[in-house]
Amino acid sequence: MTVFRGAFTALVTPFTADGSAVDFDRLTCNIDYQAEGGVTGVVPCGTTGESPTLSDDEHRAVVERTIQAAKSHSLLVIAGAGSNSTAHAVALHRLAHQAGADASLQVNPYYNRPSQEGLYRHFSTIADSCDLPVVLYNIPGRTGVALTPETLQRLAEHPNIQAVKDATGGLATAGNTILHTNLAVLSGDDPLTLPLMSIGALGVISVLSNIVPRPVAALCDTCLAGDWDLARDLHYQLYPLATNLLKLDTNPVPIKTAMKLLGRDTGALRPPLCPPTEQIVDRLNNLLTSHDLSPDPSAAHQRSEV
Repeated sequence: MTVFRGAFTALVTPFTADGSAVDFDRLTCNIDYQAEGGVTGVVPCGTTGESPTLSDDEHRAVVERTIQAAKSHSLLVIAGAGSNSTAHAVALHRLAHQAGADASLQVNPYYNRPSQEGLYRHFSTIADSCDLPVVLYNIPGRTGVALTPETLQRLAEHPNIQAVKDATGGLATAGNTILHTNLAVLSGDDPLTLPLMSIGALGVISVLSNIVPRPVAALCDTCLAGDWDLARDLHYQLYPLATNLLKLDTNPVPIKTAMKLLGRDTGALRPPLCPPTEQIVDRLNNLLTSHDLSPDPSAAHQRSEV
């Protein structure tokens, strides 16, 4: 059984400057940077990876290249494979399995907003389709529908459904899941990593670790070691950055812009996402500076336009 513990980075998808293609060299550099920062694993093709704008061929290539780069560092790979079409999600799940991923991330079906029975059947069908662990992704703010504690308990009975990324914005659902199931719970909100781990979550799938992997990994490791005094210190060091960064614009706009300001440009945002205003860039720059974050002179494959 895969062990879902520690910090997993929700990777951005680097594009060329005009957004027409995936920049695979930069993708590899980003994964190398995460490995150097001590994370447990990476998550390609999720929300932060602009998965709705990837073609099927691009999705496959990003997953395959991520696995290739990550495995050279012994990182786990949880491949984004969700869809609001059950058949499409099954196809992406099987793709992740064939490519050698350690698990797939399966988001609540969005827009069509199925009932709890529909959610149960959707995820069960995916889990039945091949022998690859499933990480459920409960994020009602993005999808318009939430997995209830009762449905999570039903799904937890499936041997291939092994974890849940909880991005509900609170502790109640995660707490119920920890109390009544054997699912590994991972925080889906950077500001809530410490609170969730204090009640039994095992780590985080983090946006913030794209720019600060080492502190995020250290927070998870410290929580898992039970050193709560140090964990609180790390939490309060990260909390202002974690809470303010993603308030500035829709994810992944702020994180990709921050990476650009820090010398790790990841190219264009694909429509319908667009670059932030100059005012937001200024606020973001001030936020990074206030946390002693500045361009990394050793960053490879830099682009000149900022």
